[in-house]
Amino acid sequence: MSLIAGPILSTLIALPLLGAMLLVLVDGAREGLIKRIALAVSCLGFLLSLIVYARFDPTVAGMQFVERVPWITSIGSSYFLGVDGISLPLLLLTTFLSPVAILASFSGIPRRLKAFMICMLLLEGGMIGVFLALDLVLFYVFWEGTLIPMYFLIGIWGGPRRIYATLKFVLFTMAGSVLMLLAMIALAFLHRGTTGRLTFDLLELIGGPIPFGLQVWLFAAFALAFAIKVPMFPFHTWLPDAHVEAPTAGSVLLAGVLLKMGAYGFLRFALPLFPAAAAAFSTLISVLAVVGILYGALVSLAQDDLKRLVAYSSVSHLGFVMLGIFAMNLQAVEGSILQMVNHGLSTGALFLLVGMIYERRHTRIIGEFGGLSRVMPRFALCFLVVTMSSIGLPGLNGFVGEFLILAGTFRVHRGFAILATVGIVLAAVYMLWMWQRVMWGESRRSQNLDLHDLRPREMAMLVPMILLILWIGLFPNHLLRKMDASVTHLLGQIAGGSQAELTLLLRGSRFEVPGSRLENNAHLVFHSESSANHWGPLNSELGTRNLF
Repeated sequence: MSLIAGPILSTLIALPLLGAMLLVLVDGAREGLIKRIALAVSCLGFLLSLIVYARFDPTVAGMQFVERVPWITSIGSSYFLGVDGISLPLLLLTTFLSPVAILASFSGIPRRLKAFMICMLLLEGGMIGVFLALDLVLFYVFWEGTLIPMYFLIGIWGGPRRIYATLKFVLFTMAGSVLMLLAMIALAFLHRGTTGRLTFDLLELIGGPIPFGLQVWLFAAFALAFAIKVPMFPFHTWLPDAHVEAPTAGSVLLAGVLLKMGAYGFLRFALPLFPAAAAAFSTLISVLAVVGILYGALVSLAQDDLKRLVAYSSVSHLGFVMLGIFAMNLQAVEGSILQMVNHGLSTGALFLLVGMIYERRHTRIIGEFGGLSRVMPRFALCFLVVTMSSIGLPGLNGFVGEFLILAGTFRVHRGFAILATVGIVLAAVYMLWMWQRVMWGESRRSQNLDLHDLRPREMAMLVPMILLILWIGLFPNHLLRKMDASVTHLLGQIAGGSQAELTLLLRGSRFEVPGSRLENNAHLVFHSESSANHWGPLNSELGTRNLF
């Protein structure tokens, strides 16, 4: 196995972990050296991820750069890594935002800089592992492992209410994670009962025969863990507190990457493992997604704190992601994956900008500003571009993702698509109103007149993000082509698994979820048996979701 075809994934995970170990040996008083090491390690990780991107074959639906080594043989767990068109964009997002967040921490961390950078590198390694792991136990280790550094980032370097915010974040996440762990164990033993082999290999577990009633419970356990992490309404309450109290770098990675782990979990685990249950609960989750879109937008309108406004906007934007995932067609799912990247860039940049103005004025209250465009023109321009990206202006990245999600959703449920469009209108209202109050008009405080514009270090963070916002907005196919084969394969798995299970359900007259679209569309399942096109994974429009 060549260096590029194998160990590169392990290298991506190990590099920040080794960087953290190196920092342990560095004298804490040498802050300049600590900053340079952390930044260099993180930048090297980004360069390695670009090699993966360049060598990735978009025509292959399965996993690439696969690594597999026996790990805990007594339970059938292995060190199993791989990347496909679904995880590749999120891997790139992680390795790109990590050096940006580290660079943002060169100022504003008054104490324990060494420990802070160690936590940042450990967090990066854990996040990369989440997107590459193909063994359930290994995935769970990385999933839970990200909690530890984020706990310290908020709990030590956060704001006045950091302890409350940290405990709320950890308790919410762990509550869902414990149920997911139990579901993983149950799934593995169910597979052993069927095949005689105990394994936590995701690819082997996909497609296994699972009774519908058990699918419902297992899906619910996975879905709860992922919904809390997204977070979906009504599990979102931890997010605004965590964002407000977190340091700027923590908010960038929390919004940019950690929230995407939940949506990714649905795509990688919940949907292919439990396709019939996912289809049964698709309407409920779509309703919650739409409620989250509208709720997040309306609450954002009422905020007077810049950071809390951006935090609630994330609830709204990630509602779009979930809506697209559970539309279960090619346009919507690809739009959701692209929108995860878009949200990471635009919201990450917004938190950077809010952090920059907070370092200058030590306040985030919107009413304290006004007229900043006259004294900070570069800051105002960057803020405007990122704001327009967040509301989905054509030509910028946010437009492409939201358009694909709405187009795919419209094919399935026009009402959901129309209501989601209202959320876009509301987003334009609160984002533009925020920008206008901060940047235009008369300055409300004399301190605003003495503020200095963006420094070179700050420009070095923002300019690459803005260039990516423009590049994705103008040339989205560069990313979409990488997704096509993998998303098509995923939808084929979901459709095939749903059809097989639903046929058995109908023949046995078992409807464990009354009122679901499984029951209401029973006749369509029988129709699908006589029409391969209806369910086939190579359906040109992948409109299988219309059955539900």
